[in-house]
Amino acid sequence: MSLTQIGFDEGEALLEWVALTDALAEGHRRPKAEVGDTFLYRGNDTLLSRSAWIDGLGIAVKTAMIFPDNPTREVPMINGAVSLFDDATGQPEALVDFHLVTKWKTAGDSLLGARRLANPNAKEILIVGAGTVAASLIEAFSAVWGDAQIRVWNRTIAKAEMLATAYPGVAVAPDLEPAVTAADIILTSTMSTEPVIQGAWLRPGQHLNMIGAYRPDMREADDLALSRARIYCDSFDTTLDHIGEFKIPLASGALQRADVLADFYALDRFERFDPEAITLFKNGGGAHLDLMTSRHVLDLWTQQT
Repeated sequence: MSLTQIGFDEGEALLEWVALTDALAEGHRRPKAEVGDTFLYRGNDTLLSRSAWIDGLGIAVKTAMIFPDNPTREVPMINGAVSLFDDATGQPEALVDFHLVTKWKTAGDSLLGARRLANPNAKEILIVGAGTVAASLIEAFSAVWGDAQIRVWNRTIAKAEMLATAYPGVAVAPDLEPAVTAADIILTSTMSTEPVIQGAWLRPGQHLNMIGAYRPDMREADDLALSRARIYCDSFDTTLDHIGEFKIPLASGALQRADVLADFYALDRFERFDPEAITLFKNGGGAHLDLMTSRHVLDLWTQQT
């Protein structure tokens, strides 16, 4: 079996956001994934390997090399690749660009949650944060809510202005509270350890979709936001006991496990838009989503060759 190599530009040319979310939904109809993470360290440098195996879909190992000193060498801080293996034989099938998979998996994950929960006629979308993930969220949500006004808020206004300049039609939100109140869909992509979204700002009909927090000490919404919302996530296994968004309020008693109503393995329990409800979705990621995304990329690649 020959090994296919798919770079960022080649893979990006094949992908569409709605089709990717459909592929993620289909992947969750298969048997539940087996996942595992490993870490190796050398000083400040880290090798992170995330593995997933889905019966009938295959095996993926996503390896990330995080070298904080690389920018001084004019080399990107994070590098890596996704290795795909055949489900039946274990033979290597493809090597897919790390940044391609990460971009489309992360934004596609949140887009699938929003397609199920948010107002299909949303007119105002707010992105909180102005980094790399925020840019991919602009692209992803524009593909579904093409008529909506997208606004970006960031603690450093210059970063929000720089991002907005790169995407014609995107505006800068100067003040967070009124921007949150006005938005139909709120997307958070920060590195905050203190909540940036206050539950008192929310109103019925809104969808809060949180991407940024990934460590046990990180969270982007306060306890009141959780108590006012119907809560969903992509995976119980990668969020409840691992990310501060849920782990902290679960420990304090502000949140109960039963309050998180469903994950992607029960997509039929994701309620359609209710103008009287606030919905909250937590994007926790996971290697199984990397596998689903990579397999979708390889399928598209195979179809065109």
